[in-house]
Amino acid sequence: MTTRMNRIQDPLSLAEAAKQRLIGSAMRRRISGYTLAAGLVFAAFVIRLALSHSLGVNAPFLFFLPTVVIAAAVGGFSPGLLAALLGFVGGMVFVPLYDGVDFAEGVNVAAYWGICVLLAWFGQRLHSAQERAKTRADELAAREANLRSILETVPDAMVIAGEHGVIESFSRTAEQLFGYAAEEVVGRSVSILMPSVVRGEHDSYIQRYLATGRRHVIGKGKTVTAERKDGSIFPIELVVGEVASGDMRFFTGFIRDLTERRKDEARMQELQAELVHVSRLSAMGEMASSLAHEVNQPLSAIVNYLSGARRLLSDPSMKNLPLIETAFKDAADQALRAGDIIRRLRQFVSRGKVVHQGDSLSEIVGDAVGLVLVGSHGQNVALRIDPLADRVVCDRIQVQQVLVNLMRNAIEAMQGSDRKELAVASTPAQRDMVEVSVSDTGPGLPEDVAQRLFEPFVTSKPTGMGVGLSICRTIVESHGGRIWSEQRPEGGCVFRFTLPQESC
Repeated sequence: MTTRMNRIQDPLSLAEAAKQRLIGSAMRRRISGYTLAAGLVFAAFVIRLALSHSLGVNAPFLFFLPTVVIAAAVGGFSPGLLAALLGFVGGMVFVPLYDGVDFAEGVNVAAYWGICVLLAWFGQRLHSAQERAKTRADELAAREANLRSILETVPDAMVIAGEHGVIESFSRTAEQLFGYAAEEVVGRSVSILMPSVVRGEHDSYIQRYLATGRRHVIGKGKTVTAERKDGSIFPIELVVGEVASGDMRFFTGFIRDLTERRKDEARMQELQAELVHVSRLSAMGEMASSLAHEVNQPLSAIVNYLSGARRLLSDPSMKNLPLIETAFKDAADQALRAGDIIRRLRQFVSRGKVVHQGDSLSEIVGDAVGLVLVGSHGQNVALRIDPLADRVVCDRIQVQQVLVNLMRNAIEAMQGSDRKELAVASTPAQRDMVEVSVSDTGPGLPEDVAQRLFEPFVTSKPTGMGVGLSICRTIVESHGGRIWSEQRPEGGCVFRFTLPQESC
């Protein structure tokens, strides 16, 4: 991480460094212009000297004019003037001064300086144009280097493709993610990065977009699958952007590997399932004495019925046969009653795989009520399940856990109340949801507790741990619903939660 971050520099520092480089480069070119001017004048002087026998005193300055243009074009106006001055000195060597300077020679000198000034100005214009072009090229190179440095440190892979789906650029992160070197994929179709089952559809997507202009993926994040060089399939989050350059279109894809995120989500689901299971075991621990007493009753009744039947069988006459038959029937009923309690208990504490499927809410509520009322003699529950709000999509055991927790809390809240009325109801809700409510006639919730009721370790019970309702919220939200509480105007509290309704 440190190595990658060191590649990113402050943009202001980069701009200042680029400016200093440009100034240094300009100074070097100007010095080179002065040196070049002196060298060119010397070369022109040598050539003119070599031709002095042929030319005599004619055209003393002609050979120095090109040096002015070249020096000004390379170094600017000042090197051009230096070349003109050196050329004038060199040309005066070939001008006979012993007879004095006549009018024609004066005209030549004036013409020479006029032409030199014009040539220096022209060379300066040419030099300035070259400098501007060089400056723009250097600035573009600096920006490109800065952009490449940033793109190399971006954690997401980046792939640039043309409007026909041909890969134009492949970032270093993309090389690490897909296992391809850039030269292996540049120039090939971007579909090489897709699983074979969807490669054939890619071209049709691009053609449809170019024809209709309707965006399905561009500008939006989408979770899809990709394929590495070794053939392994993995989940990615893909964001595609579009860039127009002249008549060409380019599509830039930013790709993020979701493999580790999916593993973390799966692990979190496992931990939540473990927490929910432990919560059920804790609830069963609290209900253990009531369950033991409730199961002991049918077992004791079975023993009594069978003992009585055994005594009746000691009489060989047939007059006791109806009593014996009744005893066996009652014993069988008590055995079924004990078995039903044990079945509900085993289902409630089971650690099965979480499965969301269509189920009957009335049956789920019935099993939950059977567990809650174990040992709660004299307590009745009013069930009002709307037939239009009976079928839900859920995990049966987890929803039972929510109902058991809410109903047990309600029963405990009503222990000191004169009126004990517990009701469970269901009604259709918006967006294809079913609303389930559990209401009581207890004292209600304290205001400070009601605001933070579903947070962990918040409870109104003197000995409560405050995790039951937090787990209820986790279960309901994992089903796509929500849970909340309300104070009843006539006294008491009502808890409501929603579940997705099974589609017909």
